[in-house]
Amino acid sequence: MRIEIICTGDEVLTGKIVNTNFSYMTQKLEDVGLSVVWGTTVGDDRATLLSAFHLAAGRADIVIVNGGLGPTVDDLSQEIAAQAAGVELELHEGWLATMEGFFTRRGRTMPPNNRKQAMLPVGSEMVDNPIGTACGFALDIGGARFFFTPGVPRELRRMLEEQIIPRLLARTGAPATIRLKRYHGYGLGESHIDQLLQGVEDLDPTGGVKLGFRAHYPQIETKLTIRGTDAADIAAKLGPVDAVIRERLGNFIICEDDQTLEGVVNAGLAAAGGRLAVVETFTAGHIAMRLAHLPGAEAVFRRGLVARERGQVFEALGLPPHLDIGEYSEAMAAEVASAAREHAGASHALAVLIDLDEGADRMDLGGTIWVAVGREGDTVVRRARILGGREWIRLGAVEMGLDCLRRYLQGLPVIERTDFEKR
Repeated sequence: MRIEIICTGDEVLTGKIVNTNFSYMTQKLEDVGLSVVWGTTVGDDRATLLSAFHLAAGRADIVIVNGGLGPTVDDLSQEIAAQAAGVELELHEGWLATMEGFFTRRGRTMPPNNRKQAMLPVGSEMVDNPIGTACGFALDIGGARFFFTPGVPRELRRMLEEQIIPRLLARTGAPATIRLKRYHGYGLGESHIDQLLQGVEDLDPTGGVKLGFRAHYPQIETKLTIRGTDAADIAAKLGPVDAVIRERLGNFIICEDDQTLEGVVNAGLAAAGGRLAVVETFTAGHIAMRLAHLPGAEAVFRRGLVARERGQVFEALGLPPHLDIGEYSEAMAAEVASAAREHAGASHALAVLIDLDEGADRMDLGGTIWVAVGREGDTVVRRARILGGREWIRLGAVEMGLDCLRRYLQGLPVIERTDFEKR
């Protein structure tokens, strides 16, 4: 099955917005064994949009068009789809009623131009959008089946996962039962993981297991796509592969599937009956930001201290000024974590303290990271060096701090060198 994605909109074509929808669609399709062969970006112009539809219709089996379903004059997808298919537009009374209800529930009157969103090409199949006013639809143009989707990311994602992917899988004739298993890791690079997992696909002689990776520093996602005849068949194929992956990646697996590292940390604190105090420098509060907003965080997140200068940390925690001498040290990091815990009335503390090298923000700029984590009478300190510029160091420090806390709560070794550290 040859799949093409067409993304529309002047703002996408000119780079005024980053086209995250394209990467999301290709990733989700790849996860279920469907590969995109072509990708096209077109502005809000009738002639070029029509040309793109005709070109895709002649070379692809499936075309997913993203954008252009709104109520304004530059939203052209319905109009050009009808022109390309050689049909007229007609009012879809059912979707018009849905839109009117959408506005009524919000205490608003639907503007007249929204009626345009209920005009669909004759003979098209309506594709539901449960969270917006942009109705999706499917239509045959030439030899290809076109699926038209809204540009709003959360609306696109619901439609793609709930409506379009099931339709595409039904057309392939392949086993419809598919499971995606994901392992989120921190500390190992993509090539290292690829080397560690050599041969795991061969554990299933039927070829029903496909291994893939998605790197998004500082994490990397290892993905297994398992195809089978039913749930039992998939479980039988997954079992031995899952065991080998866990054995080879070990403590570097930080969470799985839809879990997040911060969610695992909060759950670990809750299980331990703990309350956390956080101190962070240079990270702009991103550790606290990832933890404090989660459901249930009010029971475990006690306080966060964010500062740019070390003197501000000492002053806020009431530490004596004579300790603020020289660079950070193991003893100093432990003292900061202990003072933060006592000052906040918490059971656990995490301190992430950074000495950034002086110099231009270049790939060889480095930072020394001190992570202190623990509870009363048991504080573990880790020192690491990361090169790669300010943002690379900041992101790495945030992830390292959260991972050290995860490891501590799970009784794992806190000090385990990563691929991102300077040797």
